[in-house]
Amino acid sequence: MFLQVIKNIWNRNEISKFAKIGNGTKVWSYSKIRENVLIGDNATVGMYVYIGPGVKIGNSVKIQNNSLIYEPAIIEDGVFIGPNVILTNDKNPRAVNVDGTKKNESDWDKAGVLIKQGVSIGASAVIVAPIMVGSWSMVSAGAVVVKDVPDYALVAGVPAEKIGWVGKAGFKLEPKGQNSYICPITSDTYTEVNPLQLVKDLN
Repeated sequence: MFLQVIKNIWNRNEISKFAKIGNGTKVWSYSKIRENVLIGDNATVGMYVYIGPGVKIGNSVKIQNNSLIYEPAIIEDGVFIGPNVILTNDKNPRAVNVDGTKKNESDWDKAGVLIKQGVSIGASAVIVAPIMVGSWSMVSAGAVVVKDVPDYALVAGVPAEKIGWVGKAGFKLEPKGQNSYICPITSDTYTEVNPLQLVKDLN
């Protein structure tokens, strides 16, 4: 009886029959996954998550509770999205047109958010489309991101600004020398090509 109750609770979500969900992916209770959503293998979708029509999500992605992923977002492999994160899709939102009539789907162009491989987005961050968040970058909790984020960048604030660099391990990189940085966990080194470009060295 207990197991049956647990099963029923875990099945209280809405997944469109036109959505495609990969092997090993888990969707927790009360989440809504719309039509034509593609989710890769071994992903996790927390409770009360909304994923809009046509959103594409890669392998091994973690989306925490109460996040809102609006179409046409693309989330690549290995991305972490914290609780209450919002990926928007309307740069100039209005409920009505200039003449007072209610807006419908044909009255606006949806702008997308692209989240590249390995990104981490902290709790309650807002990513304002159209925008790209670069590979292995990190967005701090509560940040409002209104411009593209470079690979490996650590951004924070409202609006978000780069405050440092992070490595693949997710820790802030430490200066090693002129234009050179090192990960305190892995000892991998990185070179700053310019203030907005960091590349991992071939260690």
